[in-house]
Amino acid sequence: MSKTIARTIGYSPAVWTRAKRRSAGLLAFVCLAAVANAWRLWDDLPRSSAAVTKITITDDLGRSSHSRAPSRVAPVGNAPVGDAYATAPDRSLPRAERRIELCQALSPAAPYPIKGLDCADGRCGELGWGAARPINWQRYAQGEYVGHERLAHVAHYRLRVDDDLAFVFRLTRDETATPYKLNVGDEIRIESVNDPLLNRDLVIQPDGSITLRLLGQVPATRRTVAQLRDEIEHLYEEYYKTPAITVTPLRVNTRLEDLRATVDSRFGFGGQSRLARVTPEGTIQLPAVGSVPAQGLTLDELKRELDERYAQFVDGIEITPVLTQRAARYVYVVGEVKTPGRYELTGPTTAMQSISLAGGWNYGGNLWNTVVFRRGDDWRLLATRIDLRGPLYGKRPCPADEIWLNDSDIVVVPKTGILVANNVIDLLFTHGLYGIVPFNTVTSFSITKFGALH
Repeated sequence: MSKTIARTIGYSPAVWTRAKRRSAGLLAFVCLAAVANAWRLWDDLPRSSAAVTKITITDDLGRSSHSRAPSRVAPVGNAPVGDAYATAPDRSLPRAERRIELCQALSPAAPYPIKGLDCADGRCGELGWGAARPINWQRYAQGEYVGHERLAHVAHYRLRVDDDLAFVFRLTRDETATPYKLNVGDEIRIESVNDPLLNRDLVIQPDGSITLRLLGQVPATRRTVAQLRDEIEHLYEEYYKTPAITVTPLRVNTRLEDLRATVDSRFGFGGQSRLARVTPEGTIQLPAVGSVPAQGLTLDELKRELDERYAQFVDGIEITPVLTQRAARYVYVVGEVKTPGRYELTGPTTAMQSISLAGGWNYGGNLWNTVVFRRGDDWRLLATRIDLRGPLYGKRPCPADEIWLNDSDIVVVPKTGILVANNVIDLLFTHGLYGIVPFNTVTSFSITKFGALH
């Protein structure tokens, strides 16, 4: 039959056989393309982990019926994945038979389900685009740019070199557990009922003594008012049978007043505060207590340390440290990027974000061999190699190489082998050989049919 058809149309049997084979191959290719397209369209339909969701509908007579709708969209808000949300039902059907379609409860500002990947599900390996499913992508819809509170960057912030702090000093005015002991600069009044000539107001001198009539220099510091009164009365018994001495404090706690005067900023920034910066040796300098270690401490730990140190110097004051400015953090991006240089880390930053800070990568950049250098806490050098080509080209949706960057990390995008070879050729010939021996003469020749050279 085939031979007859071939002779009828003027083809030889061999040519006709080859034509049939080509037609069969083309038909098979078209069929495979149609199947692949249908499969892609089916795969693009939104689905969730729950197969069906039972929906109850009540008709006009109060009778209830049940239908099942496949759960194919992501929930809204905090609802778990798999809850059914539907579009408007088909009103051409009787009320009791109307089937609830999906997506009805999505926000008007974000009416379509979004398929995506939750990379936290890929702890045992990277997820590919084939694992995409409807996820809660637009929880806040038009408020996405402000709606997510997210987790704190760190559980406890620990101070580091060049952090700026403000220390607020507050008088507690709490009752002390022990009697007050006189200090240098305190003012007291000495009185005697029997001899008014002994009465006088005195300021405790820098050597800790006071001067009394008939007695001369008498030690007064590190004594309570009662102890000082008993000592003075005992000394005056040599001159009076009953001295009847009274000691009245007029101005006390002068050490605290001196500290207040040191940190008083009411005519400047306001309040009783002091500014300090963590030095390269990890300490801060404060009046009365001097150098205090601060690096590596939290603000609460530093507050307890300062309160204990100041309690040894003076009672009745509380110090609160406030972080006013964090030390600058930087990341360095070099190699095959648009604008290599140093960039400040103002928030959590990843490897791909650092490439974006540098303006993107150049053609010829070896993204799949990107190197990140890091200094450890003891300043030792660490390094890792990551592959950013897949995620930056949209091939890997959950790349394990999308790592978080640390302060002072160096991200290097090296050259590809082709670019290195091009640079070598340019260096050797363009700037090397051609630069020394310029070839400006063009020689042309041709060989004729008979071998003559022209």
